[in-house]
Formats: sequence, C-alpha cells, structure tokens
Amino acid sequence: MPSAQLLVPVTERDHSLGPSNAPVTLVEYGDFECPFCRRAHPMIQGMRRYMGDNLRFVFRHFPLAEAHPHARHAAESAEAAGAQGKFWEMHDILFQNQDALEDEDLIMYAARIGIDFQRVSQELAAGTYTRKVRDDFRGGVRSGVNGTPTFFINGIRFDGNWSDANEFMQALSDASHVPASAP
Repeated sequence: MPSAQLLVPVTERDHSLGPSNAPVTLVEYGDFECPFCRRAHPMIQGMRRYMGDNLRFVFRHFPLAEAHPHARHAAESAEAAGAQGKFWEMHDILFQNQDALEDEDLIMYAARIGIDFQRVSQELAAGTYTRKVRDDFRGGVRSGVNGTPTFFINGIRFDGNWSDANEFMQALSDASHVPASAP
C-alpha cells in the first residue's frame, strides 16, 4: 500500500528552517504535549545540523486535545510568538518544558524569550491563532495524519520507525539524492 501524500503544500505561511530550495523538505505534524514529539525533537535538531542546507524543516500543529489538554493553547502560544518573530524559540522552550504548559507557563515562556508577553496573553484569550492551529490540524487529517509525530519527506509520509535514528536518517539521505517534488 503506498504511503500517504502531503496534500497541503508547504507555503510561506508555514514555519520552516533551512533553505526553501533544499533537496529535502521534512514536514512534522506535532503536538507540544506529546511525549513522542518531545523525544523526536532532539533527533530532528541533530538531523538538521548533519544535513545543513540540504534540509528544510517545517513544523505544523496537530494538537491531540483529547489526550493532551494543553496542546492547543501551547500551539497558539507558538503562533503568537511567531507573530513576534520568535516561533522557533517558543517551539524549543515548549518541548523543553512539556510538563508545564498551563496558560501562566506559556506567558512566562513568552517573557523568557523576550517578546511582549501581555500581547501573547491577550491573543491566547481572544483565540487569535485558533484558526491557524485548526487549519494545520485539518490539513494533517486530509494528508492521513492520525497521531504525533507524523513526518513527511518530500511530500510522502515516512512510515518507517522515526525513533530509529539510523533508519530515519537513511530515509532523509536517500531523499536528498532525488529532486524534491511538490505533492
């Protein structure tokens, strides 16, 4: 059975690290309260360092609100930080502090990374980024995402064992020899 394809193409609306013309684009659908996403986080950082400009990494929200009651607001706080140019700083601090994701914690992290924490507080209360997070989630569902983390390599879902760093790295390396194609 063929792997699922990423049905929502990567655009400037996405949060990405690495050059847009990198031969490999890795998209993660993740949840800031998911322990598996937390485990994948340092692996992804290592792969980014190893592959350098050959990898573009994109993070999309897939909060599993039933199992992780803080995940949606954590995702919205990352979007609020992104609006102030600090998405990746908030992304990292949320994974580092996964056991403390109450709204008060999110506001404290905003202050810690040097953004307007009062604005973040107001935006969380107003649901300013609810739609963006919901759109990411719905795009994930359309693309066959049903758990976190789910990865797509050049538009094709990686169905291997992401927790096996060698297997995951081999899939990224194999993809770097093939021109990236739009889904």
